[in-house]
Amino acid sequence: MWELTKSFRFEAAHSLKGTTFGAASEEIHGHSFRAEVSVRGTPDPETGMVMDLGLLERSMEEVRKALDHKLLNNVEALGTPTLENISRYIFERIQHAGQITRVSVHRDSCNESCTYFGPQKLMDNCHHED
Repeated sequence: MWELTKSFRFEAAHSLKGTTFGAASEEIHGHSFRAEVSVRGTPDPETGMVMDLGLLERSMEEVRKALDHKLLNNVEALGTPTLENISRYIFERIQHAGQITRVSVHRDSCNESCTYFGPQKLMDNCHHED
């Protein structure tokens, strides 16, 4: 099993209410973000690739444009612009590109990151007695 990771950067602003940072967090402020998208699988015998990274790059570019130089509070379907919601938002818009296993979003200037793994499939661990 292999896992490929491709990243992109974007600059964006947001404001967050109700944090322990108080007024500093509630004011509109900006960050440099780095998003990493990981794909897991086995290389195709013909191409030797888990995935054509060009296809992944196209999907990532669409999402980057939706977030780059934006006020994240105004991005539809994002919700409160936390690292948690940004990573979920990116996952949901890129998952069609292939076997996306995770999306991590980093705010390096704050030494923070969050990883979203997508919906977890429930496993049937029940033992049935006849």
